Amino acid sequence: MPNIRALLLASTVLTAVAITPAAPLAAQSGTASDSARADSVASAQALGAVRVTVTRDAARSPFELPFAISTAPLASRPAQRRIGVGDLLFGVPGAQVQDRANPSQDPRVTVRGFGARSAFGVRGVRMVRDGVPLSLPDGQTPLDWLDLETVDRVDVVRGTAAALYGNAAGGVVELRSVAPAATPAAAQLRLWDGGGLQRANVLASGTVAPALGALATPQWLASFTRTRGDGPRTWSRFDASSAFLRLRAVVKGTQLEVQGTHYDAPRAENPGALTAAELARDPRLPDSLNITRRSRKAVTQSQVALIAERAVGAGVIRGSLFTGARTLDNPLPFAIVAVDRRVVGGGVHGAWRTTVLPWPLRLSTGLDAQRQGDDRFNYENCADVAPTVPVSARCPVAGRERGAVRLDQREELSGVGVYARAEVEAPHGVFLSAALRRDQVAFRVRDHFIATGNPDDSGERTLRATSPLAGLTWRLRPTWSWYANVATAFETPTITELTNQESGAAGLNATLEPQRTRTTELGTQALVAGRVRVDAALFRATVLDELVGFDVPGQAGRRAFRNAGRTSRRGVEAGLRAEWTHLSAGASYTWARYRFDQYSVGTTSFAGKPIPGIPAEALQAFATARGGPLWSTLEVSAASRVSANDAATVFASGWAAWTWRTGFAAQSLRGARLGGLRAEPVLSIENLFDRRYAPSVVINATRGRYFEPGLPRRVSLVMKLSYE
Repeated sequence: MPNIRALLLASTVLTAVAITPAAPLAAQSGTASDSARADSVASAQALGAVRVTVTRDAARSPFELPFAISTAPLASRPAQRRIGVGDLLFGVPGAQVQDRANPSQDPRVTVRGFGARSAFGVRGVRMVRDGVPLSLPDGQTPLDWLDLETVDRVDVVRGTAAALYGNAAGGVVELRSVAPAATPAAAQLRLWDGGGLQRANVLASGTVAPALGALATPQWLASFTRTRGDGPRTWSRFDASSAFLRLRAVVKGTQLEVQGTHYDAPRAENPGALTAAELARDPRLPDSLNITRRSRKAVTQSQVALIAERAVGAGVIRGSLFTGARTLDNPLPFAIVAVDRRVVGGGVHGAWRTTVLPWPLRLSTGLDAQRQGDDRFNYENCADVAPTVPVSARCPVAGRERGAVRLDQREELSGVGVYARAEVEAPHGVFLSAALRRDQVAFRVRDHFIATGNPDDSGERTLRATSPLAGLTWRLRPTWSWYANVATAFETPTITELTNQESGAAGLNATLEPQRTRTTELGTQALVAGRVRVDAALFRATVLDELVGFDVPGQAGRRAFRNAGRTSRRGVEAGLRAEWTHLSAGASYTWARYRFDQYSVGTTSFAGKPIPGIPAEALQAFATARGGPLWSTLEVSAASRVSANDAATVFASGWAAWTWRTGFAAQSLRGARLGGLRAEPVLSIENLFDRRYAPSVVINATRGRYFEPGLPRRVSLVMKLSYE
C-alpha cells in the first residue's frame, strides 16, 4: 500500500515551492468593490472558478455560497488525454474517478462515495452540460457519448444537492463548453497515438459579423472526434466517432443556443474483470468467458437541445428543451441486451435579487421534467454454440448469436421536480439561505413476453421525496469565507436496477427502496495573496436503505441490488492550488470512513464493515513548470486499499500511479508559427513506473473476478495544429 501521507507531504512541498515569493502579481485596477476586486484577482491568476452557476443561481462568487464547490484545474494541466471524465476531474477533492481500462464500460465516478455501486455509467451523481441535464430521470448517466474535447470548464458540488437537482444528487458535476472563437474563423487539429488507440479531433469555431435586424453576434462551434484501435488489454478493441455542434446568437435581447451531438460506436469490446492471480500475472488478460460469449457493446446516441436565457430587470430567466435517442446492442456472458431509448425533457429557472427590504434578498425557483421510454429485449447468448451443433430451444437458429427471447418489455419512467431557494444578505458578510424541492419519479413496465410459464409481470411504482436544505455563509474577508449546511437527499434505484431481479423475473422489484441521506457539512475556502486557493471541508452523512449491488450466483455478469439498513459516512476533504508565471501546482486529499451500521443478508450481519469500492484515503497532486517554449507536467494519483465485498474479506491493494507530459507552447516558440498556424507537439507517459494495480473493483463479484486493472504504462505522442 502506498504511503499516502508521505505523498501528501511531497505534494505540499511542491505547492510551497510554487508559492515562494518572487515578483508581484498584476491585478485589475479600478474602483470595483472589494468582492469584485477579489474575484478579478482570482480570475487573473486562473485559480479556478470565481463565478459559478452550478448552484442554479445567477453567476456567483463561491465565497458567497454554502456549498463545497470546486473547479477542476484544467488550465494548469495542459494536454490532457480527454478520453474519459477522469482526465477532467483530476485534482477535485472528494471526487474520484475509477478508470477500468475497459472501452465498453464508463469510468466509475464517485463524490463522497456516492456512485460507488455503479456497474456501468454514473449513479448517485447528477451531471449537467451547459445547463442541460445529462442524467436520466432515474439518476443514471451514460458517459460514453460525451464530447470531452469541447469542455472548457468543470465545476463540482461536493455533497448533497438534492434541494437543487433532485434525485441522485449526492454530488453535481457541471460541464461548460468552450466558447467559440472571437475571430471570424479558427480551427485546430489534435492527433493522439498511444497504448493501442489512435484519436483525432478537429475543432473549428468563429464569430461572424452581426446580421441585420434583431440577430446579433452569431457564433458557431463544430467538433468531430474519431477514436479507434486495439485498446490496452486483450479483447478491448474500440471504434467510435462523435460530432458536436454549437450555435449561439442574441435575438431581441434573448441569448439563444442550439446544441447537437451524435455518437456512433459500432464496437467496444469488454475484457471484463480479473482474479487476483490474473492481475498479478498480466493485467492485460481478459475474462475468458467474455471472449467465449463475445462480450461487447455497440451504441449510437443523438441529442438536440435548445437553450434560452434573458435578463429581466434585476433577474434572469433560463429555459431549456432537449430530446435524444440511444440504441444499445450489448452481448454479455449471461444474455444479449438490446435497448432502444427515447428521452425528452426541459426545464425553466428564474432568479432575482431585490433591495426593497432592509437586507437584500435573492429568490430563485424552477421546474425540471423528463420522460424516458425504453424498449428492452434480452436474448440468449449463443456465441459459444458452434454452427454444427443441432438447434435447441435456447438457440433455435444454428450459427446465430442471438438466441431465444428471454425478456421483452416496455419501460417508461418520468421525473418531475419543483424547487425554490431564498437567500438573505445580512450585514457583516453573512448569507443565510434555504432551499426546498419536491420530486416524483414514476416507473412503469409493460411485459410483452407473456406465454405459458411466463406470467404478466407488468407493474408500476411511483417514488416521491421532499428535499430541504439550510445553509450559512460568513464572508469574513473578500477572499475568505466559512460555510455550513444541513441537507437531505434521496436516490431511487435506476430502471435497470429495478428490473434486474435476483430471481430473473421480469417487471419491477417491489421490495427495492430508494436510499435517503441526511448530511451536515462545515467548510472554508480562501484565496491567499491572490495566488493560492485553499479549500477544506468536513462532513457527516447517514444513509438509510443504501443501495448495494451484487453479482447473481451462477449467472456471470448479471447484477442485482438490495438495500442495506443504515450506513454512515464521515470525511475530510482538502485542496490546495497555486499559480505562478512559470509554475503551477496543486494537491487534493480525501480521508473517508464509510461503514455499514445496520446491514444483514440472511443470518449474516455486516455491521461495522467498510462500504466496498471506496478507499479510505485518496490523493492527487500535480506540478507544471514552464520555461520559454517548453512546459512539463508531473502528476500522481494514489489510493489506499479498498474492500471489494460486503464482508470485507477481499481487498484491492493500495496504489500510486504517475504521469509525465512535456511539450512545446507554440505561442512562445519562434519558428513554430507559419502565419496563423501553430504546431504544438506533446510526449506523454502514463503509469510511468508500469504499476500493476486495480483502481476499480466489481463489488460482490462471483468467480473471484473482483479486480478491474488500471492502464499499463502507455507512451503517447500528441500533435496539435491550430490556425486562427
